[in-house]
Amino acid sequence: MAEIRNIVILTGAGISQESGIPTFRSEDGLWEQHRVEDVATPEGYIRDPDLVHRFYNRLRKNLDNVKPNPAHEALARLEKEWRRGSVTVVTQNIDDLHERGGSKNVIHMHGELKSILCKECGAHTRWEQDSSEDSVCPVCGKKELRPDIVWFGEMPYFMEEIDSCLSRGSLFLSIGTSGVVYPAAGFVRTVNRLGYPSVEFNLTPSLQNSSFTYSVYGKAGVTVPDFVSRLLESGSIDFLKKQS
Repeated sequence: MAEIRNIVILTGAGISQESGIPTFRSEDGLWEQHRVEDVATPEGYIRDPDLVHRFYNRLRKNLDNVKPNPAHEALARLEKEWRRGSVTVVTQNIDDLHERGGSKNVIHMHGELKSILCKECGAHTRWEQDSSEDSVCPVCGKKELRPDIVWFGEMPYFMEEIDSCLSRGSLFLSIGTSGVVYPAAGFVRTVNRLGYPSVEFNLTPSLQNSSFTYSVYGKAGVTVPDFVSRLLESGSIDFLKKQS
């Protein structure tokens, strides 16, 4: 197996769920008691922008009630202590738990709760207070702000940067993802074409499980810190061969 240098980590709702942030993929099709179609699509925003603003205002406030868990902290440790190359976290999550856990090299492909997007000038601005249709863009002064969230039917952010990270990678980790939402669900297939190993961390196998080199099942708050410690100690993932 080739030497591990650059590590790319994809994280999904599972890692944040252990901190108390519910995933929108509930069995009843609701996200925080709302239909996903009403609060996470451009069409829903057009129908009722006030509802959408209020929904994300509540999610933003809820961030004050949660904190990073050991999995977030372990990834920050890996970034800080890995000396052989880079460590990049690509997250589908819109919370700030990776940053609060200590990670610095984080790509939010689905946007952020603590950011606002201006429909008029396209500016992305740090935003921690409530928003509404009357909120004014700090850049252009227009009342054209919407949550800076990539909704269903919209193109994720930073795809060129993510593709570049994957092309330069030598180890891919996927943590707490369902393997349902594209394009993130297809990252492991890109990795396979490039020919380097991948590891899935999940409670149960994802829909993309068969595409991974290795799988580790259990709570991310337990499995990820253990994996990071072993990886930093050995510099390889050979220890996973003994577990498989």
